[in-house]
Amino acid sequence: MKQSPSIRGARRNLRETRRLAPDAVGIAEAAALLRAGRLVAFPTETVYGLGADATNPRAVAALYAAKGRPSFNPLIAHLPDLEAALAQGLFNATARELARAFWPGALTLVVPLAGRASVCDLARAGLDSMALRVPAHPLARRLLDATGAPIAAPSANRSGRVSPTEASHVLDDLDRRIDVVLDGGPTPIGLESTIIACLSTKPVLLRAGGIPREAIELVVGKLGKAGEASTDRLRARAAKHGAPAPSVRDDPRPVSPGLLASHYAPRASLRLGAHQIERDEAALLFGRNEPDGLERASAVLNLSEVSDLEEAAANLFGHLRKLDAALACRRSPCIAVSPIPERQLGEAINDRLRRAAAGR
Repeated sequence: MKQSPSIRGARRNLRETRRLAPDAVGIAEAAALLRAGRLVAFPTETVYGLGADATNPRAVAALYAAKGRPSFNPLIAHLPDLEAALAQGLFNATARELARAFWPGALTLVVPLAGRASVCDLARAGLDSMALRVPAHPLARRLLDATGAPIAAPSANRSGRVSPTEASHVLDDLDRRIDVVLDGGPTPIGLESTIIACLSTKPVLLRAGGIPREAIELVVGKLGKAGEASTDRLRARAAKHGAPAPSVRDDPRPVSPGLLASHYAPRASLRLGAHQIERDEAALLFGRNEPDGLERASAVLNLSEVSDLEEAAANLFGHLRKLDAALACRRSPCIAVSPIPERQLGEAINDRLRRAAAGR
């Protein structure tokens, strides 16, 4: 196996990151930069992604460096259609059924690596499985067509921080670290893709996201638990080589992005399920019910006054960024978050909030 490029040495000293218009000229320039091994942020229907040619190890190394992302955390390869995805991964019947039902869209499938796959080892974090997605956003699709290669694209922010849903968010985190951002306005869903592992006969929900669990289970039945995916991958590898089935502890690498305990975090700490606001906290509300002590809040935003979970998902990361900025001068900033129902997109919203609050 060829040695991967140095992540630390991949960072370039860049000029100010440029915004490209979402037109034919902007897309052509963005695609040319990607083919040349440069980094391009672009909108998807979920959040803005930071794109690199997934077949180019040096470009992928530069992506990890720009984000400050650990190289053991694999990336999602974005593709124009199912046919292109079949060249990269091995799709069982369940994976094909999910792809036909939800692609193009906010669904990522983790499948075994195909023998003819061109996505580089570094983008997969050395795993023998791969995370694949066919996005629905028209700009992302035009960029994929113009580039002619799979695009590795995690969220276009510094690793572990709040995901970007507007071009200005990308610039807040990555100005002078990447070449350009293709400005397509706010992203419509506002949460990352749902990730399903198809590594055995039973599909496993790895990360709740833009397509609710309930919609997926209508297609393929009840989904397995997240811990089962790593076990399935290790058992499959052991069977291939005639070895005994190992423990998940034998390979602690995440099988897909979005699984680290602390993620999506603002600089302020988060206090979840808040029914009362403490002095100088910022308040992130949901619905019309106001918590006690709201008059003590230093800043207040509501994800959805009408308790609409789709509206709340679209507002989540932008509101977290605004409240974080409002608390910038506080010595111990804290955002108190109202309870959000654990159903439909609420499952994904609560997942992001729990990870944002972890280790704080």
